[in-house]
Amino acid sequence: MTLLTEPEAPVRAPHPLRAEAVRGFAPWAGAVVLLTLGVPLWAKADRWQGGWAETADQLHTALLITLPLAAAAGCWQGGRERRRGTEELWGTTVRPPLTRLLVAALPVVLWVTAGYLVTAALALLATWPYAQGDRPHPAVLPGDTVATAAGALAGHVVGRVVATRLAAPLLAMAGYVGLGIVAAGGSPAGRALSPATGALDGALPVWWQPWAMAVWTGGLALAAALAYAARRRVTALLPLAAALSAGALLAQAGDGLWHTDPLGRRQVCDTSTTPAVCVNARYAGMLPQVGEALSGITDKLHGVRNLPVRWADHGSAPRAGEAQLPGITPLGWSAVRGRLTDPRQYAWQAVTALQGYDCPETTLTARVLRADDAVEHYLAPSPVQKAIDEDDARGDAARRAGLRERRAARARLAGMDERQRRDWLSAYFGARAGCDPKEVPAL
Repeated sequence: MTLLTEPEAPVRAPHPLRAEAVRGFAPWAGAVVLLTLGVPLWAKADRWQGGWAETADQLHTALLITLPLAAAAGCWQGGRERRRGTEELWGTTVRPPLTRLLVAALPVVLWVTAGYLVTAALALLATWPYAQGDRPHPAVLPGDTVATAAGALAGHVVGRVVATRLAAPLLAMAGYVGLGIVAAGGSPAGRALSPATGALDGALPVWWQPWAMAVWTGGLALAAALAYAARRRVTALLPLAAALSAGALLAQAGDGLWHTDPLGRRQVCDTSTTPAVCVNARYAGMLPQVGEALSGITDKLHGVRNLPVRWADHGSAPRAGEAQLPGITPLGWSAVRGRLTDPRQYAWQAVTALQGYDCPETTLTARVLRADDAVEHYLAPSPVQKAIDEDDARGDAARRAGLRERRAARARLAGMDERQRRDWLSAYFGARAGCDPKEVPAL
């Protein structure tokens, strides 16, 4: 008796694109992008972690590295067949040239783009627990992501055209230098056309800027690929026309592509004290700890006249009747991850802001300086004042005499009764507000 067996089903070969995507150079290119961006970002996390605007700024500035790196990765992949000596063999396949180019280029495009997006996602997740009142700023991500992908695709075409192993590093260096020059000192039109426009400083793009940038960069890269490998090269005119239209729109807008975040113009205030304490609305969550850091000052100033109405943080010079709140930004100095790094130093800076810091230097007579020192020592002494005094105590006779005078003035202010001290401080702040050294009361 003969047994009949069914024929085995043919094993389906994996798609070439899948094979290219999971093996070889492409995954390594994505890992290099992830590490090249992630490690420097993590090393300076205290400068952006806790501020959504700062995080977006860092990710956008990172495009100065991402874009040249993506272009170099695509360029290296584009020269692969030449390095292997398989160009002629690869050309005998039945697939059209454009398909062969895309099968080789798309894995690198996808992996470097994934590396950038994973870095961006991790940075946003790292900021989320420490955010203090702002909101995420993902507006520039679409344009930056497409620019990264476009750089890899355009670099692949360069790698096929330029027959040298140095094409990839030279392309990376040229891209980095070119983007840096445009970002640092280019014309408004040049900056508008550059995917890496430099530091945003809290600015937001107009709603259509990321999409126009995506069409500009993506259209140029696609036009280059079609012009090189398409059977009908005239098809490259369509993405080229779209890119030029988007580029013209960007160049015409220039610096008008960016506007100040409305939230950055708002203040959040605690009016229960005098002066009131106001912080920028982007960091509203820090108001309680800022108020606590300044509470020792406001308690001692209760009932004192001639004070500014508030400490405020407009990101510029204080307005009439205001004193400059010590800076929360740039992050990494006074504040790290949503916390004040040194509340005592912060309080001392707040006192100096009350003392007419914008008065001419000619008003800083010895009498004024002694009064300033006594007020600072009473309200919020500098954390380094003790070290300064000890250094003066070891100095020459003039420095020792100056130290004795300062200590005597401090003692006289501290020894006044509450009403007398309140009147003296009222006269002092009135004279300092008017930058009149003759009106500063003696100690």
